[in-house]
Amino acid sequence: MAEFSAKDVAELRKQTGCGMMDCKNALKDANGDFEAAVKILREKGMAAVAKKASRIAAEGIVDVMTIGNTTAIVEVNSETDFVAKNAIFQAFVKDVLKTIIANKPADVDALLACKFEGEGEGTVSDALAEKTGTIGEKLSIRRFTVVEGAVSTYIHGLGATGVVVSFDTDVADKAEFAECAKNVALQTAAMPVQYLDKDAVPAEVLAEEKNILIAQMQQDPKMANKPQQVLEKIVEGKL
Repeated sequence: MAEFSAKDVAELRKQTGCGMMDCKNALKDANGDFEAAVKILREKGMAAVAKKASRIAAEGIVDVMTIGNTTAIVEVNSETDFVAKNAIFQAFVKDVLKTIIANKPADVDALLACKFEGEGEGTVSDALAEKTGTIGEKLSIRRFTVVEGAVSTYIHGLGATGVVVSFDTDVADKAEFAECAKNVALQTAAMPVQYLDKDAVPAEVLAEEKNILIAQMQQDPKMANKPQQVLEKIVEGKL
């Protein structure tokens, strides 16, 4: 018998938006494998919001900052959304962004070793430990990116979603560009994508998405009896 807990069912519901019994049955069919259960729900057309399936199972915020020609975006995790709304936590994230822009570290480990651009004389690691003690929850810097040049940014709500879109343009000072760039950032936040265009999608990812779409159509009584080659042509038009 597959081994999974009520907590697993709850987390699958949170990440896919599916009903409790659907999630329970998917975990059972997947022998407790969480990612396989997500795939099963997608194939059945139940996981309507695919972006939820890739959401990080942690609270926290995403924030962005631009200084001069440099823009940084960072994700800092906390244990609860209550802390994510804390003014001390939010100010700490701003100081982390200042540190990123000032030092342009290669990765999170390098960032943790940088001198913190906020209060105190220590490193980012020291500040992280201090804020963890002050706030009373484990905090962690999960990831960040630094971008140079023309960008458009967007932060949704209090930091649930953050977007930085980089543009190769010589009209960055034009009002028309600013409006267009803003709309691209909003669209990216609303419908997040992993790749810039179809040519950038790895063959194995494309094949898996085709299989999922075909499996979804086979669940539809109106489509189930159509030949495989017909389904494949329909899928080609959707991708």
